[in-house]
Amino acid sequence: MQGVVKFDRGSGFVELRDLEDRAPGPGQVKVEVRAAGICGSDLHIYHDTINYNIRTPVVMGHEFSGVVVDKGDEVGDDVVVGDRVTGEPSIYICGRCDYCLSGHYNMCPTRQVMGYYHDGCFAPYVNATFVHKLPETVSFEAGAVTELLACCVHSVIEQCGVTAGDVVAVVGPGPVGMFSALVAMAEGGTVVLCGTERDKERLAFAERELGVAHTIDVQAVDAVQRLQELTGGYGADVVIECAGAPAAIDLALEGVRKRGRVSIMGLPGKRVEVDLEKIAFKELVVSGGIGQRRTAWERSLKLMETGAIDNSKLISHELKLGEWKRGFEMMEKQEGLKLLLLPNQ
Repeated sequence: MQGVVKFDRGSGFVELRDLEDRAPGPGQVKVEVRAAGICGSDLHIYHDTINYNIRTPVVMGHEFSGVVVDKGDEVGDDVVVGDRVTGEPSIYICGRCDYCLSGHYNMCPTRQVMGYYHDGCFAPYVNATFVHKLPETVSFEAGAVTELLACCVHSVIEQCGVTAGDVVAVVGPGPVGMFSALVAMAEGGTVVLCGTERDKERLAFAERELGVAHTIDVQAVDAVQRLQELTGGYGADVVIECAGAPAAIDLALEGVRKRGRVSIMGLPGKRVEVDLEKIAFKELVVSGGIGQRRTAWERSLKLMETGAIDNSKLISHELKLGEWKRGFEMMEKQEGLKLLLLPNQ
């Protein structure tokens, strides 16, 4: 058995390595991985540009779906061998801190995550602590990106409260931006998706295939002026920043209306200079979003089960595990959209 391993700190130091087949620990289930999503944060791990708890060597990957093949001690009867599941990346939370007790365990100071601190899903098998049964109508491929959908549900709905009638500008038409657009539309928001000339095909896809109401090429037109034209001069009610670039953050703060809401999902990977006076002068509510919690998972699974959101629309490539480097390179070049690895093919 082989997996994609980050074997040392620093940029690079990733390769396909032989792995020991490990039994699930107490409270864990062993899952045969049918599909695993490549996430932008995997590139941050590859380049060692993410401020998070990382331990090497570690098998990468945290978005997955598959079939339960074994159970450790202390696992209840609600999960049985043969279940089709997706799973949360959290492997360990303390369960005792204020964040865990209030359901915000993604903020637990001792939280440990697969693909960062514990072996993840870029391998034929993964041992997971928190799994959710996949609806029968959802494929393994679509199920593998439930984690990304849950992140967007957490930021778009739980953190900044998008509701019906909101004009929602989404900055950055990558996978996070596309899923955020779908979540906002599912809540009744009117989405304006913003990108650059490089994103021309993605913007066209979003209008044609996803039903996004408006798109803006920020290099071709004045994006702030266009947002004002679409909103009677006010600006977007909500801006979801998904690019992690200084210019995108500036656009978020400039393009939102006074007393509007901004959600920061993009990760710049370094300190950036931002005009914080805009937050004060416009009386903005600015929230961050990292990871997700159980409520976001439950809502995501319901959105998938009812067909309100079809994850499969955003899956552009399915690669064998040995093609991981090609997948990472495609992500770097922003080729395709959501890329999957199929570890057991």
